[in-house]
Amino acid sequence: MAIDKHMTIQEVVEKNPETIRVFLEHGLHCIGCAVARFENIEQGALAHGIDVDALIRDLNAKVAEKEQG
Repeated sequence: MAIDKHMTIQEVVEKNPETIRVFLEHGLHCIGCAVARFENIEQGALAHGIDVDALIRDLNAKVAEKEQG
């Protein structure tokens, strides 16, 4: 499943815990925040001044890396 900017942060982290580091490296530290349950990736990125396209690219790369082995 590809990650897109409309998915909630919590949804992505629950299904792909390896993405936590990617969120943190991009400066999105609200992984455990209550808002993460409702806020989608795009909303979180915009609120923190993060390039959403770069974040999505890196999240998908991390998931692909895990799936490859």
